[in-house]
Amino acid sequence: MSEDLVLEIFTAAIVLALKLAVPTLLIAMLVGLVIAILQAATQVHEQTLTFAPKAVVVALGLLAMGPWMMNSLIDFFNYIMELMSKVTL
Repeated sequence: MSEDLVLEIFTAAIVLALKLAVPTLLIAMLVGLVIAILQAATQVHEQTLTFAPKAVVVALGLLAMGPWMMNSLIDFFNYIMELMSKVTL
């Protein structure tokens, strides 16, 4: 296995990890920002008001994006298996 191939695999894995993580993190950040603005406006600083809505919205986002995430992971797995089938000892 050449060094270029290893770097290509690591690059593809890092890009996949970012592609899967960024939408969920953006959803959590936007919901947190909206809740923080509402808390600042109402001066109600309760910790459960930040956690519960964020957890629910992130879970809904994961449910909505789940098939796309799974297809991305399956494509990466097939790519790795295809590369492994070409490796000779």
